[in-house]
Amino acid sequence: MGEAAEALAGGGSPPPRVLIVEDDEAFSVGISAALRLQGYEVLAIDSGKDFEERAETFRPDLVLLDIFLPGPRDGFDLGARMRTLADAPIIFLTAADALEDRLRGFDLGADDYIVKPCAIAELLARIQVVLRRTGRLTSPTRQIRDLVIDELTRRVFRGGASVDLTPTEFDVLLALVRVPGKVLSKIQLLTQVWGFDQFDPNLVEVYMSSLRRKLEAHGPRLIFTERGHGYVIRA
Repeated sequence: MGEAAEALAGGGSPPPRVLIVEDDEAFSVGISAALRLQGYEVLAIDSGKDFEERAETFRPDLVLLDIFLPGPRDGFDLGARMRTLADAPIIFLTAADALEDRLRGFDLGADDYIVKPCAIAELLARIQVVLRRTGRLTSPTRQIRDLVIDELTRRVFRGGASVDLTPTEFDVLLALVRVPGKVLSKIQLLTQVWGFDQFDPNLVEVYMSSLRRKLEAHGPRLIFTERGHGYVIRA
């Protein structure tokens, strides 16, 4: 298990397992990569084929279900079936934003309903909320030296002092803190925080400059630039 997985699982516990059922390959690959980078164990499939067998073998802690899937079985059908297999929480992830679809999802016992497109950072945050609420994620804080990040309350402390960050600054910091010692490129940060890698990379520089200034008001530098590669937080 890597550093990110150990931090996410809270030490000796295994990392949370997320089953993704999503036929949009680009989206599935993106969210799978983001989850694995945070230390999750991920299984992604593109249809309801062999769903029961995959779910029983993988034993997910959470299921991300797209509603519109190829073949005869849609996400609602799989969600109802999942409820008979295990008590793993379910998040419906879909472009269907009609009220009747959302109500049907919640009637099936969904723990959340997220409409695409959505930012990867928002999806990760809502996955964590559901996992914590259901007792499958028990480590809400991360610490690097004198820097403490409470993911649940989204508060940051440096040397015991509260650091006031904007929501985006917090998401940028959290992306780095989740993989200490690992360099993240501007494109990776754009994808994880803004959910889209086609924004101007200078956007990352603006937020990184502000984030550094606020953190360094309370102690020495923690975030470093690897020229030509990206940014890294070092313990």
